[in-house]
This record gives sequence, structure tokens and C-alpha cells, in this order.
Amino acid sequence: MLQAMYLPPQFKGDRDKAAALIQENPFASLISIDDAGLPYVTHLPLHLEDSGEQLVLLGHVAKPNPHWRYLQARPQAVVTFLGPHAYLSPKVYPDLARVPTWNYLAVHCTVEATLIEDPTAKDALLKKLIGDHEPPYAQQWRDLGEEFAHKMLAGIVGFELRVTDLQCKVKINQHRRESHAAMKAIYAAGNENEQALAGWMTRLGMATGSDTPTET
Repeated sequence: MLQAMYLPPQFKGDRDKAAALIQENPFASLISIDDAGLPYVTHLPLHLEDSGEQLVLLGHVAKPNPHWRYLQARPQAVVTFLGPHAYLSPKVYPDLARVPTWNYLAVHCTVEATLIEDPTAKDALLKKLIGDHEPPYAQQWRDLGEEFAHKMLAGIVGFELRVTDLQCKVKINQHRRESHAAMKAIYAAGNENEQALAGWMTRLGMATGSDTPTET
């Protein structure tokens, strides 16, 4: 399965940026091929484990969702993550011969899936997701009792997605230095997505007064 996207070299992000994007934007699109040969998509949160050499994504679906069967039959799949994104007005440029664009950050992963059906392993997986999003809930989950937990665990199928290839795109007008100061000011005063892009500009050393085009 191909997971390629259009990726000019000036927008290419490295593995560390990809891992940061995944951790900050864990709600993913898991894409497999169904029994009719068509793409099948499930939107879900995933937990990232980074050993330094291997990236692994952990997640689960409800048992009635056929996606786990597609992963079982065809383990190779694609996972995509979308980070902050926003419109960019041409008014950031000093000249008028410009057009609008859309800035965004994204990660595409090719993965190999392994199902997790053992109740103990599924419980451990859920606790990792709880740790990502609401650690205090772990105690409530334990207090619900073993019988309730087994019932809930029987209703899901977990999976481990080993990342075999990834692409990271960081498109924030790196190649247009003349736009950086105005763009950062607009984004910093904007909505949540725009402010996040301004934060990424700071990470990349853009609009610092001596910034240079960043090959990310």
C-alpha cells in the first residue's frame, strides 16, 4: 500500500518532528483495504511508543467495526495524522503579485498490524491511552470491578501498528522569508490552529530577525 504524499524538500520533516506531531495530535485516520478492494477508514486516537529506533502505534476498535478483520487479513495499512493548519493570506507579502495558500503539518505512516486480543494485554493498552488523555481516570477504571472490565474488554479488539515507513510534511512557508514576520504576527494573534503554527515557527527558528529558509 502506498502512503506517499507530495513533499517538496523544503517542507520535509524528520523523524523527531514526526514523533512530536503524533504525540501532540494523536487523533488519527487508520486506512486499510476492505474485502471489496476499497479504502476503509477509521478515525481514532492512537498511543505512540518510541524506543528510539522503532515507532509503534497502539489502538483499538469496537468489535462490531470490521476494520480489525481487514487488518487481520491484510496487515499492511496507512495511518495519517493532521497537525495544526490554517489559511495564509497574501497580505503577508511585501508585494502584490502573490496568491493565498494553506499551511499545515501532517504525518503519513506505513504500518504492519498485529492484533491484540488477550484481555490482560488489552487492559494494558487501555491504560496507556488513559495515561495520554486522563490519568486520574485510571483509578475509576480499576474501581469499576473485574466483571465490568472483562465485559468492556470483550467488546474491543486492540492492535499494535509497527511503523515501517513515514513521511512528515511541515509546510509553513519556509521558502518565503519575506513573509515570515507578518505571518507569525497574524498567526500568533489568531485561533488555536494559527497559534500552534506560530509556535512551530518558533521551533523552526523562523521570524527571529536572522532566520534562514529551514529545510525541515
